[in-house]
Amino acid sequence: MPPSSPAEVPAEAALAAELDAVRPDLSASYAAALPGARAAVLTRLWRALAHEPLPWIARRERTGDGLTLCLGDGRRLHGPPADPYATAAYVTEVRLDGRAHDHAAALVTALGVPHGDSFAAELGHSTASLALSRAGQPREAPVPVTSWAWEQRVVDGHPYHPNCRSRPGFSAAEQLAYGPEHRPLVRLGLVPVGDALVRGEWPAWLRDGERALIPVHPWQTAHVLGVAAGDGPVARPLMSLRTLALPDGGPHVKTAVSARLTSSVRDISVSSIETALAVSGFLESTAARTDGLLHVTRTLGAAGAHSPDLAAVLREPPETYADRAAGERVVPVAALPLTGLPSSPVWLAGFTRLALTVGLRMLDLGVALEAHGQNLLVVLSPTGEPVRLVYRDLADIRVSPARLARHGVKAPEVADRIVTDDERTLRRKLFGSLVAGALASTAGSAPALRAALEAVVRDLPDTPDLAVLREEPLPTKALTLMRLSPERPGDLWTRLPNPLSTQLGPLDP
Repeated sequence: MPPSSPAEVPAEAALAAELDAVRPDLSASYAAALPGARAAVLTRLWRALAHEPLPWIARRERTGDGLTLCLGDGRRLHGPPADPYATAAYVTEVRLDGRAHDHAAALVTALGVPHGDSFAAELGHSTASLALSRAGQPREAPVPVTSWAWEQRVVDGHPYHPNCRSRPGFSAAEQLAYGPEHRPLVRLGLVPVGDALVRGEWPAWLRDGERALIPVHPWQTAHVLGVAAGDGPVARPLMSLRTLALPDGGPHVKTAVSARLTSSVRDISVSSIETALAVSGFLESTAARTDGLLHVTRTLGAAGAHSPDLAAVLREPPETYADRAAGERVVPVAALPLTGLPSSPVWLAGFTRLALTVGLRMLDLGVALEAHGQNLLVVLSPTGEPVRLVYRDLADIRVSPARLARHGVKAPEVADRIVTDDERTLRRKLFGSLVAGALASTAGSAPALRAALEAVVRDLPDTPDLAVLREEPLPTKALTLMRLSPERPGDLWTRLPNPLSTQLGPLDP
């Protein structure tokens, strides 16, 4: 079939024009990367269409050559079999009533679903930005020796979200200047605030007399704040783009970026600043009950101007918990496939055992971690064996006072939104992020994930949480449904076929 035309994909054409002006040396590479980027985003979208409870899909039919979605208006959408845990781009086209589509944005436009226009625009940005991310990669690069360098190797973004590289509001020049996969150095701004809300230790270099100096991302300065910012330190952006590593092993700085990247606007709430130290201290003490298998990057300080648009958090770097002299290294779980280690079934089973042991132990204690591939890091021995985990970014955990009480632990004084005794909510948080996210994307396919889980679940402590993990469908966030449901705030969920089951087709909507 012919490639999508520029009329169908305006985001691609717009970025191409910008690139011709600011980095013409990348234009040819960008054009060459577009087909692969389209397939990568379309694969993620097809996963969502196959497995999320989208109200305009009446039923799903497995056929000899793939999967057919029967839409509520009588149309039929056909594509290949959908592996809910695959990370490779295997969908190059789908057919809507016989017409082929190779571009996610054009497909959503053709479907004509409620709120589809804005989602299609995001998909266009995602595809174009992904092609730019791939185009800007060096032909050869040294093997990373730091966690931040591994993070910058993660080019394709979220392994399952169609908006894996959506960056609306960022020009081509800004993506090249701030996107971690482009390996830039970013100079932070410093904004003085006289009545700042400060928690923890705010260092002397971030003070101007009685005023706190708030580190600010330059995109935020240019597009949101409308205030002058003095020159701050140069830092390296991490996977989240708004969090940066200071040089020479300094702390990581989480800044506010009030833009919708992937799914969420990346600002920092006032309540997050107020409770930053309490959450950090509580999680650190709870992690100490895992016999050294889990460490938490402590929050060192947090400050803000009583606004989510102007705030920052300082936290320890993950290397704090690795013995570098002994040859240990820290790798974000999202970067593990790039190491080649997960290709070994024995290694993958060992990592799965470590991750489930820690995750289920913390859940039993009363803490459900948001343990996806960005928040979770693994410490590797000199021979590459996984020896312990490091967890960071504490804003989205869930805490159960009832479970804590069973272990004689008092619930911390934290924001109400992270406190719950609802069993389904707690299990969703952990299983959706760790199993359907971190472990699935590390395995890369349903068969590999199934083999890793089968190798370890029989050896884990037999708890009610493990029974649910073994027997029930696997929860995960319905990321596309969430983008198509702006009237429904908060997380929406779907169920994926249990990888421990022999049935891996889509569940009924």
